[in-house]
Amino acid sequence: MKLSSFFIWTLWLPLSLSTAFGQDSTGVDHPARTSEPELPTLETCIDSAVAHSAMVQFRNLDILAKASSVRSEKNYWTRNLSLQADNRYGTFPYFTSGAGGAGIVTTTISQFNYAAGVSLTFPLEDLLDRKNKVHHAQVELQEAKSMASAQKEEVRQLVIHQYEDLLLKQKLLRIKSLSMSNARINMETVEKEFRNGTVTTTEYMRISQIVSNIESEFESAKSDYISSRMILEEIVGFKFQKG
Repeated sequence: MKLSSFFIWTLWLPLSLSTAFGQDSTGVDHPARTSEPELPTLETCIDSAVAHSAMVQFRNLDILAKASSVRSEKNYWTRNLSLQADNRYGTFPYFTSGAGGAGIVTTTISQFNYAAGVSLTFPLEDLLDRKNKVHHAQVELQEAKSMASAQKEEVRQLVIHQYEDLLLKQKLLRIKSLSMSNARINMETVEKEFRNGTVTTTEYMRISQIVSNIESEFESAKSDYISSRMILEEIVGFKFQKG
């Protein structure tokens, strides 16, 4: 009778573990399902990652700097333009000719004197090379915009890759969790049969090792899932809320 039970348990346990992936009628809590935060949509993650990326922010600041350079080159000619104004109040001498050619007569008068002027000095080199300098600044601006677009695309690809990796780790964790829950239920039944003497010590140890391996695989899958989730949270810049 003990020999018969030995073969029954040897065949039943693998069958139970293999069918555990397709159904969940045990009523046992699955850690992977109860503790998973709700995953935002892919587009939400991409938008947040782009806004959070330090490199994207750097590229945007570079665009502002290059745009400022274009304006500076266009207004460079004004550095050669100068305006001057002056006013003075005081007693100033006036020289007039006397009546009948009697000589020069000197008089004084108190008044305000005003003076204003405009000066423009334009070096020939600046005049000839101004168009090239403005064009060069505009090219650098377009280059900065292209680099910013490329940086956003790089962030987008990074999020897509990490998002899909997290989905995969999430599915694997659920599979391992369900497998572990069923393995523990099977182990409880084996322990009862072992105490009743219908399962040998050798068979009991073999099944215990199988359950131990399943638990180890679950913990490994859990660690991989948490790591993948934390990496994606770091990229997008916010923590996922538990559903």
